[in-house]
Amino acid sequence: MKFGKQFFALTPLCALLASTPALATNGYFAHGYGMKAKGMGGVATAMSQDAFGGANNPASMVWAGTRLDLGMDWFSPVRDAERSGSGPGLNGKVDSGKENFFVPEIGYNHMLNDTLSLGVTVYGNGGMNTTYPQGNYNCGGGAANILCGSGELGVDLMQLIVAPTVAYKVTEQHSLGLSLLLGYQRFKAQGVQAFANTPNFSSDPANVTNNGYDSATGAGVRIGYLGRINDQISIGAAYSSQVNMSRFDKYRGLFAENGDFDIPANYSLGIAFNPAPDWTVAADYMRIEYSGVASVGNPSMPVAQLGAANGPGFGWKDINVYKIGAAWRMNDTLTLRAGYNKGDNPIRSSDVTFNILAPGVMTDHYSLGFTYAGCKDCEFTGALTVAPRKTVSGGSLFNGLFPTDAANQAGNETIGMRQIILGLAWGMKF
Repeated sequence: MKFGKQFFALTPLCALLASTPALATNGYFAHGYGMKAKGMGGVATAMSQDAFGGANNPASMVWAGTRLDLGMDWFSPVRDAERSGSGPGLNGKVDSGKENFFVPEIGYNHMLNDTLSLGVTVYGNGGMNTTYPQGNYNCGGGAANILCGSGELGVDLMQLIVAPTVAYKVTEQHSLGLSLLLGYQRFKAQGVQAFANTPNFSSDPANVTNNGYDSATGAGVRIGYLGRINDQISIGAAYSSQVNMSRFDKYRGLFAENGDFDIPANYSLGIAFNPAPDWTVAADYMRIEYSGVASVGNPSMPVAQLGAANGPGFGWKDINVYKIGAAWRMNDTLTLRAGYNKGDNPIRSSDVTFNILAPGVMTDHYSLGFTYAGCKDCEFTGALTVAPRKTVSGGSLFNGLFPTDAANQAGNETIGMRQIILGLAWGMKF
């Protein structure tokens, strides 16, 4: 009963996370889950530092002990889009207005005995959150935004996952884990009337834009393995299935497969090495399969109507992510961390126009972190990540695709972003 009471005590915090857009950096996945991992560039697959195994590697939870972890990130993405070399009225640059977000994280783990644990991790994905002003673009019908719609332009996608997790030590050195991934997501789009008003461009023009928020739910699983080969080396592996979500009915004329927007499958491999008693060096490889979700991975150049099974998407390709980090236990109370995260850019130059709405172009992430053990059973952890500006440029889809006064002269477009993430977490061991 003790676990149940502590689990339901997290409900208000889960509600807070559900109302917060969790923006991300490896496409729309976070560069790491849990503040300790974030301070090491996101490395976590072969480590058991906290109660975020449901987001990283479920098998790690049985090594983490009974504990509660609560954290908050200040996330500041600076995004912009520009069109140049076009006909009259289509050139210009706009900045996305929202640059400050606060993103919570929650994890709890309970040891049922020495070999079995039960816990829950609550985490989020996002990154498709933009708000561009109307601007002074003229697409043939007066003032418009950069995508030739009226009013503010942008999208807001939030993905929340609650991951109940069980982990079991098969032997003294090896464990297996399973997380049930219970997904909830919320989405809205505004200002993309050009996609709805262009004849035959959408299969359902009434359900493309400006319909307010819509929500979807679904489920998947994550499985994991962690092995402590000896006192110096640990290895880990985790696989997450695609989270099958219900459809966004209000946007079935925008997303492929009548509004379907599943969460991509992904997997990771990791190794951690202790070259000295107070040092840990770890590395992860992660693969995110964005192309497996039609609304994300389908090319944006139309071969069918928006909303159709093979309709346009954001054109995101599968990406590889490489993470490396180090931790130094300076003394009994202070641990210092550093890390680097290198991810592929999922956006091709041919898909820039659609990705003005979702410029997930980041590749390089530099992290620093610390943990201060302020009392016997509690600790404070901080992490800072800086992602330098990255851009992608390509020919505009307005080159003959939409009816404008500057048909066939829409030039090139560039999307760009830079990021700062600063977080603080509190952990309590029981």
